[in-house]
Amino acid sequence: MAKTVYKGILKTWKDDRGFGFIQPEHDDKDIFVHISSLKGMARRPVRGDVLHYEVAKDAGGKSKAVNVRIDGVEILKPAKQSNSLWLILAALGLIAAAAVAYFSLSAPIQP
Repeated sequence: MAKTVYKGILKTWKDDRGFGFIQPEHDDKDIFVHISSLKGMARRPVRGDVLHYEVAKDAGGKSKAVNVRIDGVEILKPAKQSNSLWLILAALGLIAAAAVAYFSLSAPIQP
């Protein structure tokens, strides 16, 4: 089942606290939005931004915006962990090989 995506304008935003309220196009009741719902955005939201979002209920049964994106703002894709893990393992392998070479060359030669 497809989720309904709504559109609204960020009416208020408290950047120091990471939340604000959206004025929806489809309704006159403002909806809460938290910074954690804006994953992957290239920048933080500012008052007046056009937002696209889905609606979910919080633990208290109140509506909140989820899966929010800012209209016209790039979505950053997270780096693949497998690539970074590969680089770390390769670096550790090189360090280990260098340590073995150093200690084997610096050890006294036995007659």
